[in-house]
Amino acid sequence: MLPKVFVNEKIPASDVWNTEVTFKRGEKYLVEAASGAGKSSMCAYIYGARTDYEGSLIFYYGKRPRMNAGKYDMATWQRTRRWELAYLPQELDLFPELTAWENIELKNRLTHHCVPTVIEERMERLGIASRRDYPVGKLSIGQQQRVAIIRALCQPFSFILLDEPVSHLDEKNNRKVAAMIEEEAARQGAGIISTSVGNPLQLTDPHRLRL
Repeated sequence: MLPKVFVNEKIPASDVWNTEVTFKRGEKYLVEAASGAGKSSMCAYIYGARTDYEGSLIFYYGKRPRMNAGKYDMATWQRTRRWELAYLPQELDLFPELTAWENIELKNRLTHHCVPTVIEERMERLGIASRRDYPVGKLSIGQQQRVAIIRALCQPFSFILLDEPVSHLDEKNNRKVAAMIEEEAARQGAGIISTSVGNPLQLTDPHRLRL
């Protein structure tokens, strides 16, 4: 796979672009790159939010036939995003006028994945329980990242895609977030794919890839 914008450019050696790479369920991956190398594009391609690439993106589902995501229709993508892929974009995509709780619950109402006590425990664990009823637009970027992380975990998934999820968190909160994500991924037998430009999610023994 290669972004079309890179096709006529001489790009540095990469573990992802212009190679055949396989992400396996149950494994953890840290994709490190310089700014502009395409880490956000990679996440968007896997999630189906963008299709401006050359090559193939293939999903494997156990013994079922391989499926080329480039041929998915919208209904297939909707099912895939609801049941197979969780995604935290770098832009977070929160609703600033809604409270922290409302942003999380908005997704949880669609999936019915978490009981309220689990969400409350996660907010307490990440130090944002006192901001539960604050409009997200009035929270710091680091607090917004923690809200978005909890929201991303409110669904079933085979993989969770995290684009610079802790760029505004200190080491202590980074480790708390990483532990929470690893616990939920392990519970679901899911894989983790996280990107970084210098402040990586503190995953335990991840596979490290370069863009």
